[in-house]
Amino acid sequence: MNLKQRFFHAKPEERFHYEDDLLLSGMTEKLLEWVPSNRDLVLVCIGTDRSTGDSFGPLLGSLLEEKRLNHVHVYGTLDEPVHAVNLEEKLQTIGENHQNPFIIGIDACLGKVSSVGSLIIGKGPVKPGAAVKKQLPEVGELHITGVVNVSGFMEYFVLQNTRLNLVMHMSKRVAQVIQSYDRKRGKVAPKPQITLQTVKKTVAPWSPVKE
Repeated sequence: MNLKQRFFHAKPEERFHYEDDLLLSGMTEKLLEWVPSNRDLVLVCIGTDRSTGDSFGPLLGSLLEEKRLNHVHVYGTLDEPVHAVNLEEKLQTIGENHQNPFIIGIDACLGKVSSVGSLIIGKGPVKPGAAVKKQLPEVGELHITGVVNVSGFMEYFVLQNTRLNLVMHMSKRVAQVIQSYDRKRGKVAPKPQITLQTVKKTVAPWSPVKE
């Protein structure tokens, strides 16, 4: 694929360093813009606390669980993690519990040295297990990923030896974003779903014109 094709097919994405002052407002605005207000918002926080780098998702899930959000449903915490073994089962449960949910996949990832500490929000699913070459289902219509360490060599070992302090700071920042979104979504009236019945009610009955 040439450069021109790549440019026009690129998926929208925003990156913020976790210490960036603009992170809270920037990511909150993207969520308000991209997440439909008339669908259940479900966060799938993927990962495990058996690996410090991979604990980004469940740490975030546990932080959000404590905040008692009104408009956001969270799957994946330290107590009940969503990981490679149970991912398909959890996705099936979400489908059973929510009608047409809007899912955001959240996971840790590896990247360039200059990207470590970055939080990425973008359109399209997250691809869990990609850093360690695992084939798992793609998750979500949006994704939030945290670059917790450097890729390119012995990825599994790198995830195991990622600093928990960094992962904790990144999780707290995303938790602030989700809480901000939840608070602001409560002030926005949901967009009505357009159905055939809605159209029938809004269209006046036809009657012949009398001359």
